[in-house]
Amino acid sequence: MAGKQEVTLLDYGAGNVQSVFNAIKQLGYPVRYVKDPSDIANADRIVFPGVGAFGNCIAALKKHGYFEPLKKYLQEDRPYFGICLGMQTLFEASEESPGVEGLGLLPGVVSRFPASLGLAVPNINWSGVAPMLADPWPIAAESPRCYFVHSYRVPMPASGFAPWALACSEYGERFVCAVRKGKCVATQFHPEKSGTAGLELLGRWLQGGGPAGDAAVAPAASICPPAPARRIIACLDVRTNDAGDLVVTKGDQYDVREKTQGDEVRNLGKPVALAERYYQDGADEVSFLNITAFRACVLADQPMVEVLRSAAEKVFVPLTVGGGIRSYVDDSGKAYSALEVADAYFRAGADKVSIGSDAVEAAQAYYAAGKTASGESSIEKISTKYGRQAVVVSVDPRRVYVTDPAGCGHECVELGKLKKCTPVGPNGERFAWYCCTLKGGRENSELDVVQLARAVEALGAGELLLNCIDRDGQNSGYELELIQQVKAACTLPVIASSGAGSPVHFQDALAPKSDDGGGADAALAAGIFHRNEVPVQEVKAYLNKETDIPVRYLQPSKKRKAS
Repeated sequence: MAGKQEVTLLDYGAGNVQSVFNAIKQLGYPVRYVKDPSDIANADRIVFPGVGAFGNCIAALKKHGYFEPLKKYLQEDRPYFGICLGMQTLFEASEESPGVEGLGLLPGVVSRFPASLGLAVPNINWSGVAPMLADPWPIAAESPRCYFVHSYRVPMPASGFAPWALACSEYGERFVCAVRKGKCVATQFHPEKSGTAGLELLGRWLQGGGPAGDAAVAPAASICPPAPARRIIACLDVRTNDAGDLVVTKGDQYDVREKTQGDEVRNLGKPVALAERYYQDGADEVSFLNITAFRACVLADQPMVEVLRSAAEKVFVPLTVGGGIRSYVDDSGKAYSALEVADAYFRAGADKVSIGSDAVEAAQAYYAAGKTASGESSIEKISTKYGRQAVVVSVDPRRVYVTDPAGCGHECVELGKLKKCTPVGPNGERFAWYCCTLKGGRENSELDVVQLARAVEALGAGELLLNCIDRDGQNSGYELELIQQVKAACTLPVIASSGAGSPVHFQDALAPKSDDGGGADAALAAGIFHRNEVPVQEVKAYLNKETDIPVRYLQPSKKRKAS
């Protein structure tokens, strides 16, 4: 680390700053946090990773006394790297927060993806990055896909070119995804979560350099960003076994014990080691689900927090954690809010938190109040501080068969209709609705999955994870009717889960409805990855070769780099 210039990291209290810290440390550079406004003035170079709402970010900068020193730092053309909201705040304003001024280094207003595009928002994808300038430093001339998660974007300049517009991407339309002005560089995507490609980009910026004069603003000869990729997610159900060891397990319709005389908890490996393996094999995200007893007192008993912290030091793709994200009172009588639990996970390295039973209860309260949000639910509290994209609602639906959909009072699907359909019910029922369950499927609610999806979207959730209990551990394929129904009911990205047994099943879940597919934005699997029955790279190789579904595919010779 000797001889490498210190990096100052600007943390205003929201988002996964720990991952950026880990990425810079991985590259061998010393890091210090801004503790006082004078730290900005004294910095040699600043990295500013921002998430959440534009207005909240600006308000936090002003509250801490950082806004004016940062504005002055940028006006002096000193080294700066902004990430996500750290790029958007460079502009004059954002439609997200009318009347709130940005840092004003760059002209224009950040705006939301138009509803007319008919796409899921937030945009959560590994998308192509195309240079708009002839010398795209620090972006590679042939940049691979990088990780995006955002609802607002910088529109393309009217002429298609601006001297500060460094690169663009596409999501239904083309938008600016990286900027460069003098020594200021910023990206909409997250390099710290974009694998080796993202680390290499950060490394080039940290090493310094870049073009000057006319060479810095010469336009690229052509612009052609690759299409956004569908995501393949590895999920790790984590709990203590009977010996007290923390292990990854997998259930059969949520039963995680072996069918043996000892009835032991199924042990499929150590959490951090498996997470690192999936990262190296090209998984686009890794999700941890805390299903053990310590979820009841996550802030007092911290094995899951330690797992997350250790994984974040080695895994440079998005990390989601779920289980126990709720308000609770510990044995001593001390109360903790769901936001405090989420804070602990974000500080440890999580990018997203997954909310289960608490989301069902929040949806019930939403309808009981006449479709009015209270502002007090875990979804609302966490999304207000960290942004909609940081909240995944994990749904555990169970089929309820009916003969007459008109009289059941719920949104139903027709069975036996698709090419790869869910069979009709045991008594020939041709319709079913999906009952949202609580407590890992042990309790039913009165809500169907459509009601839940619409409620949590209104409350501020950013993504839906569909764990079909009937498919769990069956290796028979995803519940396509369920995925299609939820995709039609809301505008949130949808992750298909439960039932994967072969690469073809991923194709079925991700293919568009017009091709009799589920139309999911991502597909998640657990057991087949843990047992190495179908490795992550095999799924991606199949999708890359045999289908038109775009994926972030690593060639076998390169997969160990996890780029």
